[in-house]
Amino acid sequence: MKFALPLSLLLCLMACQPKTTYEIVLKNGTIYDGSGEEPFLGDVGINADTIAVIAEPNTLSGKETIYVEGRAVAPGFINMLSWANVSLLEDGRSQSDIRQGVTLEVMGEGRSMGPLNPKMKQEMLEGQVDIKFDVPWTTLGEYLQHLEDKGVSTNVTSFVGNGTLRQHVIGYENRPATAEELEAMKQLTAQAMEEGAVGLSSSLLYAPSMYASTEELIELAKVASAYDGMYISHIRNEGDRLLESLDELIRIAKEADIRSEVYHLKASAKRNWHKLDQAIAKIDSARNAGLAITADIYTYNASSTGLHVQLPDWVREGGIAAMLERLKDPANRKRAIDELEFRNAPETILLVGFKSEPLRKHIGKYLPEVAAEMGKSVEEALVDLIIEDGSRIQVVYFSMSEENIKKKLAQPWVSFCSDAGSYTNEGVFTKQSTHPRAYGSFIRVLGKFSRDEKVISLEEGIRKLTSLPAENLKLKGRGRLQEGHYADIVVFDPEKVNDKATFTDPHQYAEGVVHVFVNGVHVLKNGEHTGATPGRFVKGPGFKPVD
Repeated sequence: MKFALPLSLLLCLMACQPKTTYEIVLKNGTIYDGSGEEPFLGDVGINADTIAVIAEPNTLSGKETIYVEGRAVAPGFINMLSWANVSLLEDGRSQSDIRQGVTLEVMGEGRSMGPLNPKMKQEMLEGQVDIKFDVPWTTLGEYLQHLEDKGVSTNVTSFVGNGTLRQHVIGYENRPATAEELEAMKQLTAQAMEEGAVGLSSSLLYAPSMYASTEELIELAKVASAYDGMYISHIRNEGDRLLESLDELIRIAKEADIRSEVYHLKASAKRNWHKLDQAIAKIDSARNAGLAITADIYTYNASSTGLHVQLPDWVREGGIAAMLERLKDPANRKRAIDELEFRNAPETILLVGFKSEPLRKHIGKYLPEVAAEMGKSVEEALVDLIIEDGSRIQVVYFSMSEENIKKKLAQPWVSFCSDAGSYTNEGVFTKQSTHPRAYGSFIRVLGKFSRDEKVISLEEGIRKLTSLPAENLKLKGRGRLQEGHYADIVVFDPEKVNDKATFTDPHQYAEGVVHVFVNGVHVLKNGEHTGATPGRFVKGPGFKPVD
């Protein structure tokens, strides 16, 4: 026979049960869980590196309680194209990104920090300018583990770059790979995937990545696909041949049966702005046909790369060192000047980074202004600056339409990137200028484009910053506020988030992010960096632990 406890006794027993106390509780926040659904009020309990519970507001008890009423609580943001691979070696705090809520840096656009051979290691050492570092790693996995062991505030992961694979096996030669060379690159791709790379990348505007044929890329992408990785590409041309370049990516995605993404989707140069609608339609068509095609963008109407991309292709063949050696010949210099046809109008080219200290007086000036100071044509000035600086010279190109940015933002398959390092606004980093995207690309999604211009809702912006890239990359336990997931969390004030960085004064932190947790550790507290470095090497879906 069963006996029921009196209700009064049952209530007493329930009340007398010890209440769970969590290590950290974020109390009464507005929770955006990363799904894109409407936010809700709640408490978040964190134990160790994990979201232990999400509960009704004001119901949880914590050893440490942080009151976040009136603030948004979201998963940590994912930077789909980060160039923090060197800046994190100098300063692992990743301040310009952490202060925007970024908790994962995805590196490796066409070039990755491994695999390296002895010659590549030596070139990496010799090519250092302001930031000096040793190269104790050889493989990509060893580099990422080196960052974790050294101490970084953000999580890190990377694609393996086809340019790095080509340099490792072939060097800078502009020719097809032999069957043996292709097999060697495929084996290196497989090794990188088993070490935890998230896929294969290419950057087809730059040597030696650009020397790979479509067929070569398909063969390498098939290897990444076998490990459930992604193929991601800075496509061959983002201007006059934008649509044809998209066709190549779509062909690779189809023939290699691989999820594929366009790095920093854009229609570059005013004469090509109208092509963006066709590019979006082309991607939508491929998606409707069953291909998993996505894209990422940065939230500015200006790109940033080397001044050298304006030079004729024959000048740039073989990489930067070969280009500089070639230009030492007066005949080659003259020919380069005579044949130079600007891909971007000279008045849109802002100089932001020089290797030479004396030439840094030109930082923050436009190319025609510097040419006038030199008493030369813009063509002569461009070539002579590259020769004098002994580098590609970092510049900003004002080449895109603001209206097109809004069109891209509205696409459900677009996530976000900085295409920049992650810096501290002092010390070695301020010796050069940079693109403001390093300090503002993500916060503009929340402030400028969601709150102020209402291009997308805040919950949709957060989805594009979190669960969308995490799902595209097949990352487990990241990208959502969900019980059992890693406690990568950002707390921000939706009314105060704002970017401050400008093209003339880029080294300015974003405002409005109050707290950031990485793997459950408080990295940004009341808007200030705690110095904590709990970031981890996040492995891709093909990772195989070493026995």
